[in-house]
Amino acid sequence: MDILFSSDIAPLAGVLALVWALVVLTKGLKHDEGTEEMKKIAHQVQQGAMAFLRTEYRILSVFVAIVFVVLYMSGLEGLGPNTAYAFLAGACASALAGWIGMFTATRAAVRTTHAAQTSLQKALQISFASGTVMGLTVVGLGVLGVAMFTTLYGPSGLQNVLGFSFGASSIALFARVGGGIFTKAADVGADLVGKVEAGIPEDDPRNPAVIADNVGDNVGDVAGMGADLFESYVGSIIATMILGVSIQGVGAEGAVPTLVALPLIVAGLGIIASLVGTFFVRTNDEHKLHTALFSGLVVASLVLVGLVWVAVDRMGDTLAFTMNGHAVTSMGIFKAIIVGLVSGVLIGKATEYYTSEKKGPAQGIAAQSETGAATNLIHGLATGMASVGLPVIFICIAIWMANDAANIYGIAIAAVGMLSTLGISLGVDAYGPVADNAGGVAEMAGLDPVVRQRTDALDACGNTTAAIGKGFAIGSAALTALALFAAFKQTAGLEAIDVTKAKVTIGLFLGGMLPFLFSAMTMRAVGRAATAMIEEVRRQFREIPGLLEGKADPDPEACVAIATKGSIGEMVVPGLLAILAPVAVGKFIGVEALGALLAGALTTGVMMAIFMANAGGAWDNAKKYIEGGAHGGKGSDAHKAAVVGDTVGDPFKDTSGPSLNILIKLMSIVALIFLPWFLN
Repeated sequence: MDILFSSDIAPLAGVLALVWALVVLTKGLKHDEGTEEMKKIAHQVQQGAMAFLRTEYRILSVFVAIVFVVLYMSGLEGLGPNTAYAFLAGACASALAGWIGMFTATRAAVRTTHAAQTSLQKALQISFASGTVMGLTVVGLGVLGVAMFTTLYGPSGLQNVLGFSFGASSIALFARVGGGIFTKAADVGADLVGKVEAGIPEDDPRNPAVIADNVGDNVGDVAGMGADLFESYVGSIIATMILGVSIQGVGAEGAVPTLVALPLIVAGLGIIASLVGTFFVRTNDEHKLHTALFSGLVVASLVLVGLVWVAVDRMGDTLAFTMNGHAVTSMGIFKAIIVGLVSGVLIGKATEYYTSEKKGPAQGIAAQSETGAATNLIHGLATGMASVGLPVIFICIAIWMANDAANIYGIAIAAVGMLSTLGISLGVDAYGPVADNAGGVAEMAGLDPVVRQRTDALDACGNTTAAIGKGFAIGSAALTALALFAAFKQTAGLEAIDVTKAKVTIGLFLGGMLPFLFSAMTMRAVGRAATAMIEEVRRQFREIPGLLEGKADPDPEACVAIATKGSIGEMVVPGLLAILAPVAVGKFIGVEALGALLAGALTTGVMMAIFMANAGGAWDNAKKYIEGGAHGGKGSDAHKAAVVGDTVGDPFKDTSGPSLNILIKLMSIVALIFLPWFLN
C-alpha cells in the first residue's frame, strides 16, 4: 500500500496505463469492420491519415535534429547533452502518442459504424475505448518520461529534464497547427462546394473532399489534441517540480524532496483513478450519453480526491513550507489540487454553455442567420467575445484560491490536479472524432438511416464533451504558463518586473502582439489551403462525367494530397515564431524584457484562445441547430448563412484557438531552457 503514496507510483502507473491501452486496443481490433464497402472507405481514411503523419514527421525530424545538435553542443550550465537527450525523448514520445491515437481512431471508426447497426451501447463502447487508448497512452508516456529523466538527472538536474517538456511542446505546436490547417482546409472545401454550391448532403460519397475531411478529423482532433494535452501534462508536472526545488532545495544526498515528488504522485494516482472511471461509462439510451460519459469523469475525480487526500495526509509536515511570509501546510496543498480539479470542470461547463446547440448563445446565432450571413457573423463574434468573461473569472478565482492555499506552488500543483484525470478526460474528448467518422462511413456506405442516427447521437454528445476538454486545455494552459513564468522569474533571479522601464514595456507589447500575429498566420494558412481544396472539388465536379449524378467515383486522393501539402508547408513559420521570438528578446533586449514578453503573451493568448474556440464552437452548433429543423432546416436561407458562419469558425476553433494554448506554454519553456544563454 505504501507504494501508492510514494514517487514510485508514477512509473508503475505509467507502465500500467500503457499495458491497459494495449489490451484495449487489441480487444478493439477484434471487432467486425462490416461490409467490403465500409472497409474500402475506412482504408482510404487510414491511408490518408498515415500519409499525412509520415510527411509531417519527416519534416519535424529535421527540426528535432537541428535543435538536438544546438542543445548538445552548448557548453552552458543547464543545457548540453542531458537537455538534448531529454528534448529528443520528449519529441519522440509526443510523436508516438499522436501516432498511436491516430492508428486507433482510424480503425475504430468503421467498427463503431458496424456496431451501431446493432446497438448504441456497443457503438459507445468501441468509440470510447479508442479515446481511452489515446488518453492512457498520453499519460503513460508522460509520467514515464518525466520519472525516468528525474531519476537519471536527480532533483538538481530538473533544468535538463525541462528539455523533455520542450520536445513535447515543439511537436505539439507543429502537430496542432499542421493538423488544424489540414482538417479545416478539407472541411471548408467539402462544405462550401458540396453543401452550399452543389446542394448535396454532408459526407456524400460524390464529394471528393469528404475522405480528406474524415482524415482531417483524425489529424486535427485526435493526433493534434493528444499532442496538445501531452505537452500540457508534462509541462505542468515539471514546472511544479522546479518550483519544489526552489522552495525545498535538492535534498540530502540527492534525495527527492517531497514537493518535487508530489506532482509525480498526483499524476500516478490520477492514472489509477482514470482507469476506475472508465468502467462507469455505459448506456443504451441516446438521451443519457452525456450523463454516461460525464459520470465516468466524476467517478475518476472522486477516486482521485480520496487517494490524494491519503497521500498528502501521509506526507504531512514534510510538505509544509513558508514563502513570502506565508505558512503553507499539507492541507493547503491538498486544497490547491482540488481547486485545479474543480476549476477545469467549471471552465468546461462555461464553454459548453456558450457553444451547445441546446443553449441560448448558439440558438441566438441561429436566429440571426435568418437575416443573412452578415448578422450571423456579427452575432457569432459577439458571442465569442462575451464567452471570455466566465472562463477568465474562473481562472482568476482558481489562481486566487490556489495561491491563498499554497502560494505560487499552489498554482502550479493546481494545474497538475486539473490534468491528473487526463487518462479519462482525453478519452471522453477523443471519442468524438471517432463517432464523427463513423457517421461519415455510414453515409458513404449507404447504410440504414438508424445507423447514422445512432452515430449522430454519439457525435452530438462528443461536441458537448469536447467543450469540457477545451476547458481543461485552456485552464491548464493558463495555470501551467503561470507556473513556468514563476519558475523563470525565480531562476533568473528577478525580484520584480518594472513595467515603467522602456525595455520592459517593449517586451510587454511584443508579447501581447504575438498571439494576434500567430493567429493571423494560421488563419491565412487555412484560407490558402482551403482555396486550393475548393478549386480541386469544383474541378472534379466539372470535369468528371456523371460524378454529381452518382455514376462515377471521385478522386479523394487528390484532395488528401492538397491538404497534406498545404498544411505541412504552412505549419513551419508559425511554429518557428513561438521559438525564435523569446530567444531574440531574451538575447538582444534582456531577461526582464523577456519576462514581460511572457506576461503579455499569456494575457492576450488566453483571451484569444477562449474567444476563438468558443466563437467557432457556437457557429458550428448554430448550424447544427438549424439542421435539426429550426429556422427552416437544411437548405433554407438561414442554413446557408449558418454554413458561412461555421466555415469562418472552423479555423477559429480547430486551428488558431487551440494552437494558442501551446504557444504561450512553449514560449515560457523556451525562455526557461535558454535562460543560461541569456544570462551569459
